[in-house]
Amino acid sequence: MDRYSLSVVSAATRRRSPLILVLATLSLAGCSVGPDYVRPAIDTPAAYKEQGPWKTAEPGHIDDRQDWWKSFGDSTLDQLMEQANAANLTVQEAVAQYRRARAEDQAARSAFWPQLGLAAGTSRARTNTNGSKLGNAYAVGLDAGWEPDLWGEVRRSAEASSATAQASAAQLAAARLSIQAELAQDYLQLRVVDQQKALYARTVAAYMRSLALTRSQYEAGVTLRSDVALADAQLKTTQAQAIDLDAQRNQLEHAIAILIGKSPAAFSLPAQDGWQTRLPEIPTGVPSQLLERRPDIADAERLVAAANANIGVAQAAYYPSLTLSAGGGFSAAAGSVAQWFSIPNRVWALGASLAGTLFDGGLRAAHTEAARASYDAAVAQYKQTVLGGFQEVEDKLSNLRVLASENTAQDQAVDASRLAERLALSQYRAGTTTYLTVVTAQAQTLSNERTSSELWGRRLVASVALIKAVGGGWNAGQLDDRTAMASPDQAAAPIRHAD
Repeated sequence: MDRYSLSVVSAATRRRSPLILVLATLSLAGCSVGPDYVRPAIDTPAAYKEQGPWKTAEPGHIDDRQDWWKSFGDSTLDQLMEQANAANLTVQEAVAQYRRARAEDQAARSAFWPQLGLAAGTSRARTNTNGSKLGNAYAVGLDAGWEPDLWGEVRRSAEASSATAQASAAQLAAARLSIQAELAQDYLQLRVVDQQKALYARTVAAYMRSLALTRSQYEAGVTLRSDVALADAQLKTTQAQAIDLDAQRNQLEHAIAILIGKSPAAFSLPAQDGWQTRLPEIPTGVPSQLLERRPDIADAERLVAAANANIGVAQAAYYPSLTLSAGGGFSAAAGSVAQWFSIPNRVWALGASLAGTLFDGGLRAAHTEAARASYDAAVAQYKQTVLGGFQEVEDKLSNLRVLASENTAQDQAVDASRLAERLALSQYRAGTTTYLTVVTAQAQTLSNERTSSELWGRRLVASVALIKAVGGGWNAGQLDDRTAMASPDQAAAPIRHAD
């Protein structure tokens, strides 16, 4: 081969070198250092220990267009939930945090793209080249720079930011569910207090009739003055207890006002005559489904994924980085504006640089070890959250079962005390017993009726707690639904009513 042919080959190679460099860069860009994410294994039991009379939810049976609180069949509660979803400040804070996480995710993904800039400038200077000269210089141009993701650092960073944004979405769902459950519990307790106030109103009316009876008996010379005093004392004590219920109701009403984003002074909730509700039938599902149905578990799992991706980010620092740059524009010493943009004044530049760290005193190794430690901590937190979820469901199932049995026994006690009260009154009218027997029977009836009402309220609160414990109908598939996450009216699954 002659000298001419050698020069031709060398020139062709030089012309192909940028293409070869680009192809090599694209081929390396498919690499990602660090471990690929695998969800940590969790040993889940086949069923809950406390199965009780609750049905097991069939997979895919949940309709996420229905709100769980509507299972209580209370239109006032539905309206309060709408206000809380729209105006609760805790939810608004969680929405803002989620928006920030999404913005940070977008910021991490921007590193995939080249950076393009525009620059223009002018200067006046004296030069000594070919004699002293004073003149103006003008320049305008575009600059571009790109650092190819050779080792997957940007991809791992985007993976971590995406997982973090999904964790924030789960935190938003958890905040909504917590506020909704707290509102439902406060509202149901307030209605139970209203029922107790109605109970005391009926009791006070009955005690007033008893006081009138003892006075007529005393005026007829049948009973002693002490019976009248005893009946009057019982009436006043019951009236005082009825007044004490106002303090409980006011506190619950104030709490509801805050939950719906209002000042307590600007909110009031009137009593509802004859208010009734029923316990919903709650589909608990199986323990393995809890991993997808509780937002706090999804939050912990997404943080594990983010920590795993950060290991890759730390390991990518061991490898060199390649930066490609390009620039072009016009530069002129003087003349009109049209002359500035003439072909002779055109300038351009292309460049590439490869840089890597040879020695850092163990900094990269420390960052990698810290990332691995963060991952191990996230895994432990995830598993602890799962175990806590299992415990919470078991606790609520157990509470509902025990409270149901206790409420049944208490209702029987109410029936028995009412019978004893009627018999005692009949005997007193017949003059065969003292009024102390009547007072004792009446006090026992009131105590049993109030206890029964409190147990019913505890069952309502426990049912809401169980709904929250199983996720309120939420599912992990909503993590990618940004519209549902950002909307104040997040959908939830229905809870089937008991017969």
